[in-house]
Amino acid sequence: MSTAATDAGSPAPPISDSQTFRRGFRDLRHGLTQRELWLSLGWQDIKQRYRRSVLGPFWITIATGLQAAAIGILYSALLDIPLSDFLPYVTIGLIVWNLISASILEGSEVFIANEGLIKQLPSALSVHVYRLVWRQILFFAHNMVIYLVLLVAFSLWRHLDWTVLLSIPALVLLLLNAMWVSLVFGIFATRYRDIAPILASTTLMLFVLTPVMWTTQSLEAQGGDVAERAKLAQIIPTYHYLEIIRAPLLGEPSRAYHWYIVIAITVVGWAVALLALRKYRARVPYWV
Repeated sequence: MSTAATDAGSPAPPISDSQTFRRGFRDLRHGLTQRELWLSLGWQDIKQRYRRSVLGPFWITIATGLQAAAIGILYSALLDIPLSDFLPYVTIGLIVWNLISASILEGSEVFIANEGLIKQLPSALSVHVYRLVWRQILFFAHNMVIYLVLLVAFSLWRHLDWTVLLSIPALVLLLLNAMWVSLVFGIFATRYRDIAPILASTTLMLFVLTPVMWTTQSLEAQGGDVAERAKLAQIIPTYHYLEIIRAPLLGEPSRAYHWYIVIAITVVGWAVALLALRKYRARVPYWV
């Protein structure tokens, strides 16, 4: 029998699926099925952070409330905006910004911080991303207590209508983006450790450029060149994430183009995340 015949009759060697989209999707699905693990770990993270504290996780609420009050009182005077209008604006902005910045900063170190679990616990890589996002949901929920207080203190509930429900899909979009950001930045920051400090500097710059402590309306009201410069905020992607959830919570109209931009970024971001999972998912345990 010839070598060619032997080769033809022998079975083809198995092809590894470690770098396929199917393996990436399987990782995401398998991570979801391990919800008991990441729900427990996420809650344990908060308990551990505030261990032996009298107020526990409500220190999150107190810290955010004091920061919002300080910024709101100062900048309402500087910008000549009534405190009753500006304080809720700043407070919601800070609450949402904390979620955005944590997704970037903690997401870039999500696999490095879980080196021990990745090497010792046989679980999907996405478990650590779900754990991070779940922890940020808990932080967000604690901070929303401040918003409820402002609803009563400044009678904001009178300005709300059915559009406040738009904040729910807006929050879902933010969480979806938190997942792909953690996957992409987490994978590449694990391989290249210079990425994390670069992201820290970039996040600080975005905080200054994003209208968290200032409003585009106050600049537009001045007219002229100042109003034109206020439009530069449109090129900052975090501005659109902020607006889709802050506007409904303040009872203001939510402009459609903010949603279009966020949805477009979400689609592109998840495409990049799936590509990263496909090519580098199996290498992360060797990089940490």
